[in-house]
Amino acid sequence: MGTPKTGENVFLGALANRDVFNLRDAQFTGKVYFVDGTSGSDNNSGLETWGNAKATIQAAITAASAGDTIYIAPKLMAAGATDPNSYAEVLTIAAAKSSLSLIGISRGRTQGGLPQIKKGSGAVALLTVQAPGCRIANLCFNGGSSTGGGILLDDDGSTKSAFATAIENCYFKNCVGSTATDARTGGAIQWAATGGAWQVLIKGNRFYKNVGDIVLLGTSGSVPQDVVIEDNIFSGPAASVDCNLYLAGGSGMDGVIIRNNEFTAFPAIGSGSVKLFVDLTGCIGQISGNRFADTGTTTGYGVSKAKADIPVTVMMPFNYSEGGLIVREAA
Repeated sequence: MGTPKTGENVFLGALANRDVFNLRDAQFTGKVYFVDGTSGSDNNSGLETWGNAKATIQAAITAASAGDTIYIAPKLMAAGATDPNSYAEVLTIAAAKSSLSLIGISRGRTQGGLPQIKKGSGAVALLTVQAPGCRIANLCFNGGSSTGGGILLDDDGSTKSAFATAIENCYFKNCVGSTATDARTGGAIQWAATGGAWQVLIKGNRFYKNVGDIVLLGTSGSVPQDVVIEDNIFSGPAASVDCNLYLAGGSGMDGVIIRNNEFTAFPAIGSGSVKLFVDLTGCIGQISGNRFADTGTTTGYGVSKAKADIPVTVMMPFNYSEGGLIVREAA
């Protein structure tokens, strides 16, 4: 059979030590690093086995190079815990770390089943992505008591780029921007005011109690293009949310696809600034096959309407509320 690649040796050894990998997450290019916040040490190399794991995620990111993979174990929880033991870090994937993968060891897409990142203070995002081609999977981002949001796609089209970021199977909770009731100032996943970050995939995530779930802050650098948002469950309860998808910052998005998502409650946070399921002003694309937790009529969706601001440049086939097929209401 020949000699296995280094990545295969690392993966098989890790699998023997902790049988919690998903085969589709196996990475056989670049180096593989391990992070264990319970038993690891930042004095370790982080390479080859869980016994060499680092203790913090940022230490592994700093040690890694472009194309490497970092596996992150959940911290152990005490008996009776109602919140995971967190990685109390603010993370940055710097511009030189292209095609880096951060993959949590998943016991299921629940807050306690994924490694949780929760700083509990500060006004910067829990994770800032400045490198292209990165994958973020199986991680929990809890913005409780901080105001910087969850993941920031920080792209100026020159010195840093979040092009082709994939965010999959993550859990987002309590993420807000600089204003606690205004989704326009940030949320769980957000573009910087410069925009950019084309060809982004946001798939299979769970959002809960975020003031804004996905937010475009602006487009001063360039308008994001070819963004796919699919198979997600967006935030409720209503009293915690201002807008699930605020993509109206700057000039909106071009070629955005929003498909097969669950919108679980009509946003109604006190003193909210948007109070819509979605605001797609300025966008071009399609919103299709989504289910909206709306017990009223199927109207209220269209340009500057009360439930979802959807311009005529965004096609809206086959979306449903409890009342049935949603129709576009004339402006």
